[in-house]
Amino acid sequence: MINFNIPPKVGKEEQYISEAIQNGKICGDGAFTKKCNAWIEKKTGTSKALLTTSCTHATEMAALLANIEPGDEVIMPSYTFVSTADAFVLRGAKAVFVDIRPDTMNIDENLIEEAITDKTKVIVPVHYAGVSCEMDTIMDIARKYHLLVIEDAAQGVGSTYKGKALGAIGDYGCYSFHETKNFSMGEGGALLVKDKKNVERAEIIREKGTNRSQFFRGQIDKYTWVAAGSSYLPSELNAAYLWAQLENEDVIFNDRMKSWKLYYELLKPLAEKGYIDLPVIPDGCTHNAHMFYVKAKNLEERTRLLNYLKEKDINAVFHYIPLHSAPAGKKYGIFVGEDRYTTKESERLLRLPMYYGLKASDIEYIVESIKEFWR
Repeated sequence: MINFNIPPKVGKEEQYISEAIQNGKICGDGAFTKKCNAWIEKKTGTSKALLTTSCTHATEMAALLANIEPGDEVIMPSYTFVSTADAFVLRGAKAVFVDIRPDTMNIDENLIEEAITDKTKVIVPVHYAGVSCEMDTIMDIARKYHLLVIEDAAQGVGSTYKGKALGAIGDYGCYSFHETKNFSMGEGGALLVKDKKNVERAEIIREKGTNRSQFFRGQIDKYTWVAAGSSYLPSELNAAYLWAQLENEDVIFNDRMKSWKLYYELLKPLAEKGYIDLPVIPDGCTHNAHMFYVKAKNLEERTRLLNYLKEKDINAVFHYIPLHSAPAGKKYGIFVGEDRYTTKESERLLRLPMYYGLKASDIEYIVESIKEFWR
């Protein structure tokens, strides 16, 4: 079986984990955590990056920083992972879903404005497959209506929009370092804070509502409970695993991009004949080769293709079930406008195996199997 995903491993993970153990500090905010934070800050230009236990928790922190309260509304696409909505629903907000663009599977920036009410507080663009939303338009809308922008850049580490790093464009950005992502710490994420004035509060929320970070920096002589917060610090062991990959960023990126381009070139003839649609990368966007997907004609054809590939020992998978059609989505959210593309496009999309170290021969076999399906 060709796996859909294999967690990345570049070689020094065990060494760094051993070093963390020998350092005598395996809880949060040790040497490796600080290295990872500094790497993200340098890479993105954000004021502050804070490793978290997951991208879900990074988004929960952003919701707290945005002062989300019961009755608030948060605009987002329905085609996203449940955490995008959960973080705000937990604070009592309503998820307001709008339709997506069929080319990128991202939120349709031209439909956001009509979903805004006097209860709207935040816009959450989700950068699907590491390809940016149309951020200039979204930021203009946010400024016009005095709204915050929290980027769900779970899949976007290393991607850019007009030269700006995804996750560092809005007020807050959320990264994932789950085992399925380009860079992994097993379970983990990061919160990016754009404005320096919000950094101290972010640290307090992350440290169970205490000013413990200031204490360790020697800024105060004791720490205490000063606000509502939780425990969002990942283990230093996880950070050590992640650091082995971040310092080999180019090796991982180049390997994945080589696989992505090979898929694209080999599948292009099928797309030109109208059998499938391939990913679209808009002008001004660079992506990180996080995912490679194709789109079949409809749900029935996708199901047959998936089953055919499984018979060929290829573990391809579909992706999100639109949140507005789920039981919790109906309870905690509302879809504004017409669902022209969200459901239809989600039923067409099929993700192919994609990971660091994927063999060119496996990609050639996968593509040949897809061609056989249509023959």
